[in-house]
Amino acid sequence: MTALAISNIVLWLVVICLVLVLLALTRQLGVLHERIAPAGALMINRGPAIGEAMAVLDVVDLHGRELRIGAARADGRSTLVLFVSPTCPVCKVLLPAVISSRDQERDWLDVVLASDGEPAEHRQFVQQHGLQDCVYVLSPALGLSYQVNRLPFAALIDAAGVLRARGLVNSREHLESLFEAQRLGVASLQEYFASKA
Repeated sequence: MTALAISNIVLWLVVICLVLVLLALTRQLGVLHERIAPAGALMINRGPAIGEAMAVLDVVDLHGRELRIGAARADGRSTLVLFVSPTCPVCKVLLPAVISSRDQERDWLDVVLASDGEPAEHRQFVQQHGLQDCVYVLSPALGLSYQVNRLPFAALIDAAGVLRARGLVNSREHLESLFEAQRLGVASLQEYFASKA
């Protein structure tokens, strides 16, 4: 009976120690979470510079409507150009966040989805992902102008036609970091946090 009592006491001491270790680890995770700054869209060194006036490009969307991207806008609205592809798995995952952001930021933002390739393939992509009410343009010149070489890539242009933020966007947080960068008047959130360090 004594050996059983001793083994139960030792077992309870081990369980209590494990609970204390688990609580300490949980606390450390909270501390680490507070220390890590949010990651913004990944800036790429090539392409137009932040603060540069964009070249004005006349494009036509999949519905045949004409559009001017990069032109100053009298209505004071900004334009987010998001480069996507039907063969990009990350683009497909990001689309619901883009639609949600477009709806939430509709007071000041227009979203343009851009790509190049065969119109039939893109019409099928639009149909599959419920993008019928989105502005969707096919323009190789647009991608070349922004020097897009990876997807999904986004560029945020203000009402004056000036590039305010750009970068690779793999998540809603990356996408929203572009809006925050424009609001703060910086090229990226990384630049903002580096200036505060």
